[in-house]
Amino acid sequence: MTDTPQRSRPLRVLAAMSGGVDSAVAAARAAEAGHDVTGVHLALSANPQSFRTGARGCCTIEDSRDARRAADVIGIPFYVWDLADRFREDVVEDFVAEYEAGRTPNPCLRCNEKIKFAALLDKALALGFDAVCTGHYAKIVTLPDGSRELHRASDLAKDQSYVLGVLDEQQLAHALFPLGDTVTTKEEIRAEAERRGLAVAKKPDSHDICFIADGDTQGFLARRLGKAEGDIVDEAGTKVGTHEGAYGFTIGQRKGLRIGTPAADGKPRYVLDISPVNNTVTVGPAEALDVTALTAIRPRWCGAAPTGPGTYTAQLRAHGGETEVSAELVDGELRVTFTEPVRGVAPGQAIVLYDGTRVVGSATIASTTRAKTAATV
Repeated sequence: MTDTPQRSRPLRVLAAMSGGVDSAVAAARAAEAGHDVTGVHLALSANPQSFRTGARGCCTIEDSRDARRAADVIGIPFYVWDLADRFREDVVEDFVAEYEAGRTPNPCLRCNEKIKFAALLDKALALGFDAVCTGHYAKIVTLPDGSRELHRASDLAKDQSYVLGVLDEQQLAHALFPLGDTVTTKEEIRAEAERRGLAVAKKPDSHDICFIADGDTQGFLARRLGKAEGDIVDEAGTKVGTHEGAYGFTIGQRKGLRIGTPAADGKPRYVLDISPVNNTVTVGPAEALDVTALTAIRPRWCGAAPTGPGTYTAQLRAHGGETEVSAELVDGELRVTFTEPVRGVAPGQAIVLYDGTRVVGSATIASTTRAKTAATV
């Protein structure tokens, strides 16, 4: 098994350039490796000023200009592609609909699946490109038979394989991740960018959600869905407070509950359940969040689908740790049992399975089984 930052022959590569330092260095490395590279910035908003402003590395007019300047320094052609309609439908509207249904989506994962490695890749292949290059920190390993695997990045502190767990075998065959194939820290990436004369060397990383300009997710959802006052209840169904929209809460949330009645034991309470049907939020003690098993739907495999039950590690959040699980595909659904109970697991989130550093695949959490009540949420 060998790590291959590039194939044996030069490729026609479309480098997705967000305007940040990672994608700029990735494009530069691809060009330096001898590939025929063209840079492209994705215009994801019909009104870019409605997205984040400042040096955030995604989705603004300023970012488009930063990407163009980086392409000029690298010496590659550069274009801006308008994917605003597709982004709005597949990412923004999906995000709103998921929260409205009481689930907790990951828009970055959806963007990778639907935009960068579906809409963008499809267009790239149609235009005769061989691969799409991004600045993600992940590693592609090529096996002796030519098949490819997705692995964690060498720098685990920057690993982004979780948000790439939606990529299938065909998409991996046309992907390049130049930053993940060597032991490279973010500090080294910035130093490399400076050596290459890229003005984005010191540009801050992008954080949070690119299409929520002020970072206020609850306010964004309120503007889209409207205020809808409802009850906050405890496990017994007793009203302990009110809210202005159940969509503004996530499973495991502690802050911002605005509960007027304290718990009998004086301990903090957490969101246990969100019911969009009756617009009710249920709260309770931390131990009631312990999840022992879950069912996930719409599995996507980074290669062949597993056969029979297996033991893996699982990651449940983009910046979360790994936990040991047993998992099996049953009637198209992924059934997962945790070796030790975990908390903060919410329907709508993605679970990504790993075999060592290899990404096996991902699925969307549909329901969970709690340890305290042995009830399915």
